[in-house]
Amino acid sequence: MQRDPRPARTASVRAITYYLPEQQLDNQRLASELGDWTAEKILEKTGIACRSIAAPDECSSDLGVAAAEALFESGVCAREEIDFLLFCTQSPDYFLPATACIVQDRLGLRTDCGALDFNQGCSGFVYGLALAKSLVEGLGLRNVLLITAETYSKFIHPRDRSVRTIFGDAAAATLIQASSAAEEMIGPFVFGTDGRGAANLIVPAGGMRKPMSEETSVVSIDEGGNERSENHLFMNGPEIFSFTLKAVPAAVNGLLARAEIAPGDVDYFILHQANRFMLEKLRAKMKIDPERFCVELESCGNTVSSTIPIALARSLADGRLKSGDLVMGVGFGVGYSWAAGMIRVPQEGI
Repeated sequence: MQRDPRPARTASVRAITYYLPEQQLDNQRLASELGDWTAEKILEKTGIACRSIAAPDECSSDLGVAAAEALFESGVCAREEIDFLLFCTQSPDYFLPATACIVQDRLGLRTDCGALDFNQGCSGFVYGLALAKSLVEGLGLRNVLLITAETYSKFIHPRDRSVRTIFGDAAAATLIQASSAAEEMIGPFVFGTDGRGAANLIVPAGGMRKPMSEETSVVSIDEGGNERSENHLFMNGPEIFSFTLKAVPAAVNGLLARAEIAPGDVDYFILHQANRFMLEKLRAKMKIDPERFCVELESCGNTVSSTIPIALARSLADGRLKSGDLVMGVGFGVGYSWAAGMIRVPQEGI
């Protein structure tokens, strides 16, 4: 690993790229397959018109490599300059080895580059920023590559509208770099965990606690008409919604207090893009003006750990964000896990 010899190091988000699989699942196709929902009803309930779906042979590593290659092709950083790779996924290629090790090899990163997986889901990007900041400012590394990548579609039963209408597959690559900025560019952070909610968003079978078997493969139908087995993703929507309405405003207020700023000092709020209904309820509860609040999921769906970096990249590209702006990112969901952190857009842009 290459350590920065300069005594002062400030971690800064330097670049974000993302990758969406080619296959598209729009509401018209979903409606025709589900039978009892129209395309308009799906859009009204979720705020999502289309999702990207990984091909059968396309895994999280493939998506992550594509996002990272786009970052290197931009010229912002050479692959030889990466000192550490953080790979956030809940759909790894294998139980072992770590997908980060596979990605390190495929990207041609140095062999003295650190690489690790972490399984955090919807709060993963904010957790990843905190880890990257610690590596840069605490250990003196220069360039940390944070990749978030998910293929949730592989967990979803095709007749489970409760999750199939929401989730899409994607990856994002974020470069966190040492800078000479005088002010803090990433952070502070607040975190939260409540494992009592683990069963409300879960793939029950497939791990060591409950291996897949004939028994776990039996498909049942719930009271809402959704079909799934224990091998598939299960989400208790009402419980997730209730948790979110309590945890997110508290996290936002906690971060404002830790940063010693007022809500009006934040230029833009980017929450995990779960679904439009939930986002609008949160915005109203926290009394945030619409122009300072991001809703960016109509064309890609809920991409789990990649929603915040994709929303950041798109907000920068279309001018909603500019150099010097202060952004609050808030991730929340599976675990239960949540995290909130500040991001300052550098003067040279992202």
